[in-house]
Amino acid sequence: MVNTDRIANDWKRRGYSFGEFRDPPGQRWEDFVHEVDELFMVAEGRMEIEIEGAVSHPDPGEEVFIPARAVHSVRNIGGTSACWLYGYKQKP
Repeated sequence: MVNTDRIANDWKRRGYSFGEFRDPPGQRWEDFVHEVDELFMVAEGRMEIEIEGAVSHPDPGEEVFIPARAVHSVRNIGGTSACWLYGYKQKP
């Protein structure tokens, strides 16, 4: 199980915000672009992330780096709800 308090504190120390989404089965977030670097992590469930056309299926607790201005999509590919974490690089 992912310890969200530990992740939030770690990301804050590294200069990132922290947020959490819970998605129903089949939820898709397509073709997002942000002006800052982003971190992504599956907390529970089965998720797919696509960054600039490269698709991966990270395990819960596996951190994924999304570079600024990269087109990316996040999809719940499991049969249950999924929870995922995200953080944006904060400006100094």
